[in-house]
Amino acid sequence: RLRPSRCEAMFPRPPLPGEVRRAAASGRSRSRPRGAGGGTVLLPSMLMFGVILASSGLLLMIEKGILAEVKPLHPAGREPSRRGHVEEAAGDLEDEVLRDIRNRTIRAVCGQRAMPRNVWELPAGQRRTVLRHLLVSDKYRFLYCYVPKVACSNWKRILKVLDGALESVDVKLKMDHKSDLVFLGDMKPDEISYRLKNYYKFLFVRNPMERLLSAYRNKFGEIKEYQQKYGVEIVRRYRKNGSNSAGDDVTFSEFLRYLLDEEVERMNEHWMPIYNLCQPCAVRYDFIGSYERLNADANYVLERVQSPSFVRFPERQSWYKPVTAETLHYYLCNTQRRLIKELLPKYILDFSLFAYPLPNISSEFCRQ
Repeated sequence: RLRPSRCEAMFPRPPLPGEVRRAAASGRSRSRPRGAGGGTVLLPSMLMFGVILASSGLLLMIEKGILAEVKPLHPAGREPSRRGHVEEAAGDLEDEVLRDIRNRTIRAVCGQRAMPRNVWELPAGQRRTVLRHLLVSDKYRFLYCYVPKVACSNWKRILKVLDGALESVDVKLKMDHKSDLVFLGDMKPDEISYRLKNYYKFLFVRNPMERLLSAYRNKFGEIKEYQQKYGVEIVRRYRKNGSNSAGDDVTFSEFLRYLLDEEVERMNEHWMPIYNLCQPCAVRYDFIGSYERLNADANYVLERVQSPSFVRFPERQSWYKPVTAETLHYYLCNTQRRLIKELLPKYILDFSLFAYPLPNISSEFCRQ
C-alpha cells in the first residue's frame, strides 16, 4: 500500500459503500428514543451514499491537483477590508481549497433529485425549524441563519445595532435572544419567498464535535435551567441510582448516549445538526463562514452587506473559555470509541457538506 498523502492525513478516507450500509443500519437502529414505539429513519441511505460519493470525488480532485487550478467558487475575489483587515495571501490557499470542497460537495449533494429545492418542499416541521432560525435585516437586505454555539449571540448583537435597538456591540447586557429581532418565520409566505429570492443569505459553521463539546460544557456546567430540564433526565436514564442527581454532573459519555437516542428533528437547537437548522439545500446561501476564521469571515460579510464602518464583529470576551484542540482530544479519547462511531451518522452531513474531517480517535492518536 502506498504511504498516505498529506491530503489523506487532513481529510480521512470516506467510508466505502459497504461501510455506508452498516453505518446507515446503525443509524436506523439507534434513531428511536428508548421506550418509544416509533421513530423516523435518521438519514436515507441514498442521501448518505450521495454524500460519500461527492466527498470521494472531491478528495480525488485534490489528489490530482485539479482544485489548485480551479478558480475558487466562493467568495469571489476579496478586497482589503475598510475595517483594516487585509487577507494573508500565504494562509488563504488552504482556506480557498476548503471552500471549494464545501461548495462543490453542497452542489453535488443538493443537486440530487430527491433533495428539496426550496423551503416549501420541506416537511412542515423542518420548514418551521429553518424559518425560525433565519433572522432578517430589511434595512440591509440580508438573512442570517443563526446556529447556537457558533458565535450566534454576537451576530444577534450586530443585528440589533444595525436595527438601532442597541447602541453598540460592546454594550454589557445579557443577550435577549428574542426581542428586537425579526424572524423570517413570522412573515407571510409571499414575504418569505421574496426575501429568500432577493436577500443576501449567510450562515456560520463549526466542527460538529467541537460544537457538541462546547454545548455540553456550557449548558451542563453553567446553566441551571439546562441542568434541571435535560441533565436530571439524562442521569436518571443512563446511570444506575442516578435519581438523586441535580443534573449538574452529566458526563460527556452520558450526553452522547442521550444524543444517540434522540430523534434529530426533536433535538434542542444547541445540539441539533447544522444541516437541520439551516437546510443548505432548500436555502441557497451566498456565503458560508466558519468559526475557525470567524473574524475574517464576519468582516467579509459586514463589507458585503454594506454595514456602517463603525459596526465591527465583537471581540471575544475575556471570561470566555473556548474549546481547544487539546480539550477536544481529551474528551474524545476518554469516551468509548463505539459511542462516537455510532453517533457520527447523525452528524455526517455537517462533516461532509462543511468540509470537516471525522474525529481521529485511533489508539495511536489518543496515546499522544
